Amino acid sequence: MASPSKVIQMPDVATHAKVGVSGTLDWVGMNEIEMPIQIKGNGGDLIPAHAKINAFVDLAQPEKRGIHMSRLYLHLDQRLSKEPVTPSSLFALLQDFLASHGDLSTKGLVRLNFDYMVRRDSLISDNSGWKKYPFSIIASINKGQCEFEVSFQVVYSSTCPCSAALSRQLIQQQFEKDFEAGQPLDHSAVLEWLGTEEGILATPHSQRSSADVRLKLGSSVESFEFDRMIDWIEAALKTPVQAAVKREDEQAFALLNGQNLMFVEDSARRLQTALLAQTEIDDFWARCRHFESLHPHDAVAIVTKGIEQGYKPIDGHPSGWKL
Repeated sequence: MASPSKVIQMPDVATHAKVGVSGTLDWVGMNEIEMPIQIKGNGGDLIPAHAKINAFVDLAQPEKRGIHMSRLYLHLDQRLSKEPVTPSSLFALLQDFLASHGDLSTKGLVRLNFDYMVRRDSLISDNSGWKKYPFSIIASINKGQCEFEVSFQVVYSSTCPCSAALSRQLIQQQFEKDFEAGQPLDHSAVLEWLGTEEGILATPHSQRSSADVRLKLGSSVESFEFDRMIDWIEAALKTPVQAAVKREDEQAFALLNGQNLMFVEDSARRLQTALLAQTEIDDFWARCRHFESLHPHDAVAIVTKGIEQGYKPIDGHPSGWKL
């Protein structure tokens, strides 16, 4: 056993070993590093969250064996344990990545995946409950310039306009059977009939649906306003799923669905209109998915702002959502 005072020089294979096949690499790093983070909520309060983090740099030197992954991990731990997640703290983190890799790397990327928990009021009753919104923050640095993207998901309800029209037709046909044409209508009898199963003989199909949104933020962004981003989407769709629900809330939700019949194309256009109105967004990619109750497949629509022939996410993945 070596003496504690004696320093043993350990081999650094990544730095000194020769490569069998040379070549530069676009990205090298780690996926799903688990760490606690702090994010700023509505009003500036710090909220703890559990994150899974992807950290990468490029390997710009074709003759070098590899990067220093331990350095990426240590920079993540040191930076995220001391500071909340903000554009400025992520910029500093990416600068740390590159400074620790000398001439090995010219660009860096970090993605933080976490759940943002928000307490939402019920529609009518004096209650509130928690809702979870999956969020990702993607930051990249290249030639000293930093770019930021935010991805998140909002779950909502969609009621099919076609199914609603077909249901109304069946109710009309039942009305014709139960109330003979040419005979005077009794108000009380009709009102009672409307409260029976015959009065709502058919119901339109509704389904849980999701809006997956990816935003490219302007370079001058100073904070990630998660609540505001969620509000853009929920206000546009008008039927976000609820948390604490009493009967009066369920009735109000049924009314919202009836007043907002939506094909998936309608949902996507609502998002498009809402996001185009936000001047702090440089570009966006959004996907609506209706998890059909009528079909075993999903209905899907995608919209982009369309700068430079369509939005291409900075991490290069064509779906703009799953990595």
